[in-house]
Amino acid sequence: MGEHGVPKRAKGANRKSVPEPGRAPTPRPARGTAARDTAETGTGARGTAKTGAARTGTARTGTAKAGAAASGKRRTATADPSRTAGPEAHRAAKPESRLAMVRRARRINRELAEVYPYAHPELDFRNPFELLVATVLSAQTTDLRVNQTTPALFAKYPTPEDLAAAVPEEVEELIRPTGFFRAKTKSIMGLSAALRDDFGGEVPGRLEDLVKLPGVGRKTAFVVLGNAFGVPGITVDTHFMRLARRWKWTESDDPVKIEAEVATIFPKSEWTMLSHRVIFHGRRICHARKPACGACPITHLCPSYGEGETDPEKAAKLLKYEKGGFPGQRLNPPPDYPGRPAPPLGASG
Repeated sequence: MGEHGVPKRAKGANRKSVPEPGRAPTPRPARGTAARDTAETGTGARGTAKTGAARTGTARTGTAKAGAAASGKRRTATADPSRTAGPEAHRAAKPESRLAMVRRARRINRELAEVYPYAHPELDFRNPFELLVATVLSAQTTDLRVNQTTPALFAKYPTPEDLAAAVPEEVEELIRPTGFFRAKTKSIMGLSAALRDDFGGEVPGRLEDLVKLPGVGRKTAFVVLGNAFGVPGITVDTHFMRLARRWKWTESDDPVKIEAEVATIFPKSEWTMLSHRVIFHGRRICHARKPACGACPITHLCPSYGEGETDPEKAAKLLKYEKGGFPGQRLNPPPDYPGRPAPPLGASG
């Protein structure tokens, strides 16, 4: 007797299927596998087994293969959680290609151009010298505060020669509202002296000359070049840096690297106006601490949507300057500006 009480001879008979003398073989019911069929019917069933895979999905050794396949599936399911994690595991977002990012970035620029057709430098100035000084003063303060401060400064010191010869303490008192007034006085008086001594009292129109002036870096130089001389440049200030990262144009937090990376995305002719549009959007809608996502016109292009307030009514209350129905930053805005001029220093808005 073998295992489970089955005689060993009977097992052998099942494998060989030899009929007893004088007795016709008794047909046995099919066991459901090609291997059993072969044992019961002999050579003729081999052909059936060979074609049985197409009809029944199993080969002659289908039972063993099916068992191995089932075992393999169990092993695979254990090793690869995504097979049992549901359809969400297969819907993981693909990384955005470089080409797709460039197309999305350029579309953002086009749509911002429709939202802010009046985008402009938000510092009041009448000539390159005033723009240069105002831009230096705008560090660590708002353009509004600078615009409220510079009228008195330029009324007293209208030229580089005048400012270079000024009494430092008097300059400090005039620019005190902008903050860091001692350091800024040193910078604007220093650059005025350099303009007087090295450039004949004129602001140079080249980047390499501007960045040699005291207190003038690439950001300030590009503001002056783009808006006073019509030379294209990308102004990477705190707003531009924030939005370039939110829109996945760059992963860098270095202004020079951001400038270089963004410059490869847009044609040079767009650089100056791109800077104005991005900065406008950052000041009015896409704020640092609480972006007004629910009031943003380009959410369909923003990979960071949801970082801020998404409820439209609540988001609308976060809008600033003309978007929120408040005065702008310039006391003397351009004619096409749709908002109200900013009030002078000491006046109520």
